[in-house]
Amino acid sequence: MRKFLTLFALAGALALSGCGYNDFQTKDEEVKAAWSEVLNQYKRRADLIPNLVSVVQGYAAQEKDVLLGVTQARSKVGSMQMTPEALNDPQAMKNFQAAQGDLSSALSRLMVVVENYPQLKSDARFGELQAQLEGTENRITTARNRYIKTVQGYNILARQFPTNLTAMLFSYKEKANFTVENEKQIAEPPKVDFTAKPAAAPAQPAAPAQPAPAK
Repeated sequence: MRKFLTLFALAGALALSGCGYNDFQTKDEEVKAAWSEVLNQYKRRADLIPNLVSVVQGYAAQEKDVLLGVTQARSKVGSMQMTPEALNDPQAMKNFQAAQGDLSSALSRLMVVVENYPQLKSDARFGELQAQLEGTENRITTARNRYIKTVQGYNILARQFPTNLTAMLFSYKEKANFTVENEKQIAEPPKVDFTAKPAAAPAQPAAPAQPAPAK
């Protein structure tokens, strides 16, 4: 009896392996790891933003709306929990992408404000933060590309025959991938206008009055 059970278990393991069950386990873990790296890079960006806003505030006190928009967008992103289980929820994925898009847009407006403050661009601290932020954006792009390719491999396995039968048997659904919501808008070439006049730089504080020389 024991020998029969052993042979039965071995046959079952070979059958599961042959139908792609183990491949699903491997690719599912790869998707989770790739998504963790995406979140890691988004977290790095979110951690940099308070320092960036703090530095800009000292120079652009009147640009409160822009700074407030960045802070609110970061807060909204921080309140969203994207667990590996949420990867199977297309709506949760869409909401997360929308929140990250709002934050990217707010940061873009902040960079436009910075262009109007030459003193800020020459500040060493701001320059360091800006370099880190740019590096983070590149890391986010790389992490997203890896995630897209990893999900692609998983979804192909879930749709191809005969592994699609295994997917149906064990409820392995296709995973949501990154998409572009404003596809029509980004397809249009950017408009460059050099005729617009730059905003005037803020007035410098008046130097303290010097005491008159003794006669």
